[in-house]
Amino acid sequence: MGELTLDQHYTPLYIQGTGRLHEHKSLYGLDRRQTDHSTSFSCNIRYRIYRHEKRAKERKHPQCIGIGQNMQLSQPREHFRTRASSTSTTGCPSSGQQHHHQQQQRPSTFSGVSKWVPDNSMAQFQEVMRQQLESSMLTELEKLQSTAKGDAEICRKDFEGFKKIFHRFLQVKGPSVEWPKINRPPEDSIQPYEKIREKGLPENVANSLNKLVVVKLNGGLGTSMGCKGPKSLISVRNENTFLDLTVQQIEHLNKTYNTDVPLVLMNSFNTDEDTRKILQKYTHHRVKIHTFNQSRYPRINKESLLPVAKDMGLVGESADGWYPPGHGDIYASFYNSGLLEQLIAEGKEYIFVSNIDNLGATVDLHILNHLVSQPNGKRCEFIMEVTDKTRADVKGGTLIQYEGKLRLLEIAQVPKAHVDEFKSVSKFKIFNTNNLWISLPAIKRLQEQNAMDMEIIVNPKTLNGGLNVIQLETAVGAAIKCFDNALGINVPRSRFLPVKTTSDLLLVMSNLYSLEAGSLTMSEKREFPTTPHVKLGSSFTKVQEYLTRFESIPDMLELDHLTVSGDVTFGKNVSLKGTVIIIANHGDRIDIPAGSMLENKIVSGNLRILDH
Repeated sequence: MGELTLDQHYTPLYIQGTGRLHEHKSLYGLDRRQTDHSTSFSCNIRYRIYRHEKRAKERKHPQCIGIGQNMQLSQPREHFRTRASSTSTTGCPSSGQQHHHQQQQRPSTFSGVSKWVPDNSMAQFQEVMRQQLESSMLTELEKLQSTAKGDAEICRKDFEGFKKIFHRFLQVKGPSVEWPKINRPPEDSIQPYEKIREKGLPENVANSLNKLVVVKLNGGLGTSMGCKGPKSLISVRNENTFLDLTVQQIEHLNKTYNTDVPLVLMNSFNTDEDTRKILQKYTHHRVKIHTFNQSRYPRINKESLLPVAKDMGLVGESADGWYPPGHGDIYASFYNSGLLEQLIAEGKEYIFVSNIDNLGATVDLHILNHLVSQPNGKRCEFIMEVTDKTRADVKGGTLIQYEGKLRLLEIAQVPKAHVDEFKSVSKFKIFNTNNLWISLPAIKRLQEQNAMDMEIIVNPKTLNGGLNVIQLETAVGAAIKCFDNALGINVPRSRFLPVKTTSDLLLVMSNLYSLEAGSLTMSEKREFPTTPHVKLGSSFTKVQEYLTRFESIPDMLELDHLTVSGDVTFGKNVSLKGTVIIIANHGDRIDIPAGSMLENKIVSGNLRILDH
C-alpha cells in the first residue's frame, strides 16, 4: 500500500488562490511560505488545489480538494492515488482500479502529521490541513517567545490569547450569521433614554458612583490626523487634549458628589510609554488613574499564514510585525493585568467603557442608576448605548435578535447580497455608539469559564514594503450575547461625538459647543439640535496644516453644510450660514477675507488677499 506524500518526486500541485496559478511541490507545512492563500472577510480559508501532469493550460483531468465553505471535488475522489498505485498516462485510474481504491484507507503524511484519511471523506483531510497550519504557527510562536527580553509572562499570556483566536480562525466555516435567522430586537430589549431618565435619581447618587469605574480605550495613534504619538494627546479645545477633558470630567464628578471614581486607560504598546509620561501632570488632580496594556499579537503573512515578525522587538525589522488586536481584547487583557480583581475587591461593580476620542461619552447618572437599581436576580450585566442612524452612519454596527439573544451585527458579517439592506435606515434604525456599561463580576466569571465569545474580524493590511498581511481582531460590543439580561438604550445623538478627522475637529472647536468641566454641550444659541455636515479636503487632513488655514475658527451657529476643497484659508471672524461650498481648483488659491459672512454661497476660482 502506497503512502500519499508530497516531495520532490511527486506530481507538482497547482494551487489556485486569488486568481493566480502557482506550481508547487508541497502544500501548507511542506513549503508553507510559497503557498498562496486567499482569506475571506468572513474568516473562511478557501482554497482549490489542482493536481496536474502538465502545465495548467494543458490540463485535462483536474482534481480538486477544498478547505472551507463552497469547496467541491471537481473530479471524483478516486482520482487521488498514491504513488504506489498504478495510474494511466493521464494520471487517472482505470475503472477496476477505482473499485479497489474505494475500499482502502491510507495514511497521509504532511510534515510529520499522519492521519488515516478515508477516500470517501474530505473532512478528515481538511482537518489534517488545519492541524498542519496550527502546528506550524505554534512552532513559529515558540521561536518568537524565545527572543523575549523581560516580561516573559506577559508574552506568554498574549500568545495564549492569540493561539485561541488563530484556532477559531482556522475552524470557522461560512458566515457568522445566517441572514434568515436575523430578527429585530424585541421592543423591551432597546429602551428609549427618556424612559430611563423619567425614573429620576436617588438622593444618594454617591453610592452609585462609588461602584463605577470609567475605562477609556486609549490604544490608537494620531497618525490618521498627521500626528505622532497617542491620539488622546491631540489638543481639541482651548489647548485641552482628549485626556485632559476626560480627567476634568471625572474630577468634577468626584468633587461634586465626594466620590472616588477612578479612571482606567487601556493602552497599547504603541501608546503606553507616551501616556505614562503625560500622566505625571495629573498627580494633584482628584482622580486615581490606572493603566493596563492590551495584548500584542503578531501580524500574519496572508500567503503563508505565519507571523511576519522575526523576534519580539518593536524596532528594526520586526517593528511592523505586531498589532493591538482591537478593543474586544479588553476582557482578557483587563483580567490578565490583575486590575479587574483589584477593583472588584475595592467594591467596584461596573465599568463605563468608551473610545477616548468620543467627546460625548460622559458618565450618565441616569443610566448608572438604572444599572444598580435592578433587583439582584435580574441585574443587567451589559448595556449598549445606541442612537438613531443617519445616512452618515450606514456602516455602523446594529443590534439584532439572533437565536434568542441580543447580538451586535457588524457590516463585515453581512453577506454581500444583503449589504444594501443592512445599510437601510428604515430597517436597521439604530447603530452602536461603543459606549458600554458592563458588570465587572460578569467579566470575571466569563473569563474564568472561557465563555467570552466574539466574532473574529479579519482586517487586511499592506505593509510599507508591499507585503500583504492580516490581523485577527475582535470588537468589545460583540460580547453582548455572552452577558445576562443585556440591554440597549437609545440615547440622544449628543452622546456620540467622535473626533476621527479634522472635519470633526472643526465642529468641536467651534462655537457650536460650550465647554464646562471637561464636557461639551451644544450651544443654546443653535436653533437646530443637529450638527452641521462638514467635509474638509485633503489640504486639511493633517492637524498642523489644518490649524494654519484658520486664523480663527469661523462662527458656525447657523451652518447646515460646509464643503471645502483645495488651497483655501480663512481670515479672522468669518461667519458661515446655511450651505457653503468653497472649491479652489488645482493651481488656484482662495483666501476668505477677515470678517466675511457667507450664507448659502458657492465660492470657486481664485481669490487671494495680499498684505499691502
